[in-house]
Amino acid sequence: MDNLRLWHKFLESVKQEIDSGSLKTYFLKCTLKSNDGETIIISAPSAFIQTNLVQKYLPLIESAFEKLLGKKVKIDFIVKETDAEPQTANDAFFQALPQAPTSSLNPKFTLENFVVGPSNNVAYAAAQAVAANPGTSYNPLFLYGGTGVGKTHLMLGIGNAILKKTPGAKINYCSSEKFMNDYVEAIKSNRMGDLRKKYRAADVLLIDDIQFFSGREGTQEEFFHTFNELQGRNSQMVLTSDRSPQEIEKIEDRLKSRFAGGLMLDIQAPDFDTRVAILKAKSAEAGVVIPEDSLKLIAKSLDSNIRELEGKLTQIMQVLKLKNLEPNAENISQFLSSSPNKPLVLDQKKVLHSICGYFDINMKDLTGPKRQKELVLPRHLAMYILSEELKLTVEKIGSLLGGRDHTTVMHARDKMKKLIQNDREVQRIFIELKQKMTV
Repeated sequence: MDNLRLWHKFLESVKQEIDSGSLKTYFLKCTLKSNDGETIIISAPSAFIQTNLVQKYLPLIESAFEKLLGKKVKIDFIVKETDAEPQTANDAFFQALPQAPTSSLNPKFTLENFVVGPSNNVAYAAAQAVAANPGTSYNPLFLYGGTGVGKTHLMLGIGNAILKKTPGAKINYCSSEKFMNDYVEAIKSNRMGDLRKKYRAADVLLIDDIQFFSGREGTQEEFFHTFNELQGRNSQMVLTSDRSPQEIEKIEDRLKSRFAGGLMLDIQAPDFDTRVAILKAKSAEAGVVIPEDSLKLIAKSLDSNIRELEGKLTQIMQVLKLKNLEPNAENISQFLSSSPNKPLVLDQKKVLHSICGYFDINMKDLTGPKRQKELVLPRHLAMYILSEELKLTVEKIGSLLGGRDHTTVMHARDKMKKLIQNDREVQRIFIELKQKMTV
């Protein structure tokens, strides 16, 4: 029996034992590379698929070939990208799903550098389990909690851990805004097929801030079918939100039900000891040695969220460096006393005027239709601060800034979040702006 015919008979045999989603995902993308009567070599398109075949289906594969050949044979695997393979009879058996690109995952967010404490230890354990066995442990994993408690860090940590273990895994990470924008663009350009290829062929789908699907009926419809397709293929999904599914208004019940079908975990703000540990890790990462008593002073000054805590640490380190001061308790205490721990008392006018003053632009340019490059950063910072500090809605912010669309505001806000975390120059500007606003 030639290899092609044997592979056909094998597929007919195993399709009686597994669901069609698993058949499409793990078997129909493979080919029978060789058979010498003693060893069967199966070519898999990625390390991710190879790993899953070995871990989940090896006994089934061995049994199926034993029945077909009348004897036991050894099963081996090789990894070869689908694009490098010629078309096979699999195309007549089923049309193979297109491959989804692996989105860029920020490598600085790992499970190893996530600081664990009482507020997040259960979520951390769940993230480890998902990274070890994607698609089987908790699917979907739904992480929710307030701003800056570590949801995105854990989600990206899962993605990076899976990539490290199986470099061929196809991981798609995006914000809810990105998914919505892709959906709208697909409708406008009549390319819904491309949208589905992008998201439904992923081995792992990570979506941030799912609460922004609220009220978006078309987006919810598309995501519902994407969710079902991925779940049927045992592809792992990790979702984050600032509240539990039941608390998100204008989300369809069928989506809430599917979110609740996995594991939902609430991540709380870090306690004092965890905040100290976070500060210690971040200062070490920056190459600055700060005594523990000084770190405790900073930790006591802010108890809301990790992002603000890290921002305050960065601000303190920069000021001490500029003034050539030692990072001891006395100097840090003076800095903290001059910047008491209380929320900024701001209004929208003060924010906009402070930004205009800092960048030496007029209000008409900031809020007007001009699209010069030098106006991009001031506008994006305005959108970010109005959202994060004043908690204004994206619709209100868009109105304040010249009637801009709410998706433009969401994009700017999310972009600034990443830049403030990763770009030292933008971080410096943001810190100086906040100082200017308190004057």
